[in-house]
Order: sequence, then C-alpha cells, then structure tokens
Amino acid sequence: MDWRNFPSLTSLRAFAAAAEHKSLTQAARSLNVTHSAIGQQIKSLERELGTRLIARTRHGITLTPQGEFLAAGLLDSFGAISTLTQNLTRAEAARPLLVSVTPMFASAFLAPRLSAFLSENPDIELNLDSTIEAVDLRPGGVDMAIRYGTGKWPGLDAVLLLPGCLTVVAARNLIGDRKFHGPAEILDYPLLQEHASIEFDTWLEKVGIRSDTPRNVIRMPGNMLLEGIRNGDGIGATVPSFIADELRSGQLVALFDDPIPDIGYYLVTLPGPKRPSLTLLMNWLHRSVSEHERALFRWPPAQLM
Repeated sequence: MDWRNFPSLTSLRAFAAAAEHKSLTQAARSLNVTHSAIGQQIKSLERELGTRLIARTRHGITLTPQGEFLAAGLLDSFGAISTLTQNLTRAEAARPLLVSVTPMFASAFLAPRLSAFLSENPDIELNLDSTIEAVDLRPGGVDMAIRYGTGKWPGLDAVLLLPGCLTVVAARNLIGDRKFHGPAEILDYPLLQEHASIEFDTWLEKVGIRSDTPRNVIRMPGNMLLEGIRNGDGIGATVPSFIADELRSGQLVALFDDPIPDIGYYLVTLPGPKRPSLTLLMNWLHRSVSEHERALFRWPPAQLM
C-alpha cells in the first residue's frame, strides 16, 4: 500500500459520517467537531480526489454518484475496523491479568491482602506467577513484574512501590538474650538466604565478612525463607515491612539495619498505555502500601550499619 498518497484519514472519516447521517450538522455532532470543520474536511477531500462528493440541499446534503460509490466502500471499511478494534478490546479485557512476583513479596505482602483486591474487582481474573527469575514483558504476555532492585531496567517503566531496607533478623527462640557486638557474630548460626538473591551476600562483604569466610548457608525459596526465620532455623535478611508484627511482638529481633537508597520493590511494566485492569491493580497496590506504612510499628534498630 502506498501510504504516501493515501487520502487524509480525518477527511475520509468526516465524509463517511456525513454520508451516513446525510447531514453535516449530525456528522459534526457525532465526531464532536464543528459544522464548518466537517465542511472543510470534505472540501479538502474533494480537491484531493478531483471530484464532487456531495451536493447541498435545503434539507441537508445528497451524495453525487461518485460520493455514493466512495461512501459505500468507506462505511464497509470503517465498519470492519470498528468490529476489529472492538473484538481486540474485548479479547484484552477477557484475558487474565498476568503478574510475575517474587515468592517473598507474594507470601509476605500480597497473599494476605489479595482477597480484598479480588472482592473489590470480581470481574478481573488474576494470574500470579511466583518466581525470582527475570521474565520477558511483552504485549499479550506478562503484564507486570514486581521485583526488588534499583528500578533501572532498560526499556521498561519501573515505579517504586515499597522502599527497601535490608534488616538482618533472628528469632528470639534462636538467639535468646544474646547481644550482638558485630556482624561477624551472626556466623555462629546458620544463614538463611533466598535462591538467586545476592543482597545478603553483598551486605556481608560490605561489613567486612569476606566471601571465602566459612559460613553455614541454607538457600531456599523466598516464601520459605520467612518461615525459616520465624521458626528459628537460622538468621536471615529481609525487608522490615514484611515482619513488622513479629518485630513488634518480640518474636523476631532486628540485629542490624542497612537502609539502601533507591532500592526496593518496583512495579515493572512496558512503556505506554496500560490495560484498565492493570491500572486498577497498580493503584490498589500503592494504596495498600500506604495503609501498611501508616500502620507500621517503628522499632529501635539494634544497630545501624
């Protein structure tokens, strides 16, 4: 198709609306433009095609034979386009909302609140994929990923949802009343770490514990990590928001805190327009985090690193 010589779509649409209603006034109303704008678009189309398309009468307009010929084709074509786009819109609306979320965020934050979102939006079918691995965001596939990091993923939009702060934490039934005087002392216990996560390792190196220092490390999925920490299976690191209740009750003890600027959980999407269901979910997540942060108990950390 030679798009360079294609007539103005605006003019074609104006003429098709006028032909359908047999009135410039009705055409202008249907397209939400002025009467004169419709007339100017039709005159422009007539000049481009080199032929008269309409004739004005006291009661509106009539179509010339050339106008009748063009109108028949345009109305069929615009009708097909309308059907095509409506079918696409309905298909997108019916497609489940696919969200990739890390196991820790899913179990610690999302799962306890998910019923509220589904109750507010019963028509949305939500499909959660719990994984820490990278996923490929593409139209018709994964709509959004919730990931922990800096938010700097090229070619993607990332909006900070939950600010991060790495908190090294232990169960009271594991450490008793022991006071920790330095990070190296946590090596007396098993270290619980999430699969494919490097945040705890990075922190250990940051505080002077070399990677070749002997340590007892147990790696597990994020949803199991928090349970392991709560059960006293070892010392781990997580976001304090996930364990606020246990910190408040004293079941868990924050040993060291390391606030990390610009690090946290991000909502990661493709640039451009969002599906209405995705926009609803993103807004709901931000509201949920705001409510959670307002209710979050602030405890005195054992030591700031």
